[in-house]
Amino acid sequence: MRRKQQRGEATYEQLLDVALRVYVESGDQGLTVGAVTKASGVSLGSLYHHFGSIDGLLNVLITRWLGRLLETTAAALVGTRSARTGIQAVVTAYLGFVREHHDAALLLHSADADRRGMADGKGLRDAQEARLSPLAQWVQGYVDAGELAPLPPALIEVLVLGPVIGVARRWLSGVDDVDLEEAARLLPERIWRSVAADPT
Repeated sequence: MRRKQQRGEATYEQLLDVALRVYVESGDQGLTVGAVTKASGVSLGSLYHHFGSIDGLLNVLITRWLGRLLETTAAALVGTRSARTGIQAVVTAYLGFVREHHDAALLLHSADADRRGMADGKGLRDAQEARLSPLAQWVQGYVDAGELAPLPPALIEVLVLGPVIGVARRWLSGVDDVDLEEAARLLPERIWRSVAADPT
């Protein structure tokens, strides 16, 4: 790899890392071109060269971390032997990711990320298709096998991830009445009952 290309990639990564730090410290209103260039020492021209705008930078940042979260949850399903153990694995992996990557989780569960998701939900899903497909296939496989309720995969996704996302948001907001480890122990069985073909 040529030195110029290496420098470009290093600058790209640096801008993403600094943008996340600025976001966590200052919120979405504080994530400005000036704040990122000042904190990173990278020129305005470099930021525009790599991302086009501060919105472009934020979109890449959200997409990158969403991809990592989806990879983590998909990897958790590998080796599970039933729908029930798969749900346990997904809940544990998701909440573990939130704990381990607090700053990125704060961004992913923010109102700003929600607004972007609502504005371009299809584009975001299309961009993550390779990571979403294993999860969708896993769900459909267990629907077909009769372990999961015969619901559209999108509804099963909501029933499984909705409570987990709710707990993550509550914990990330600083409310101290939620314990992620306790949630990881208690939620899977409750979620299982909501999606099992035979919840008994």
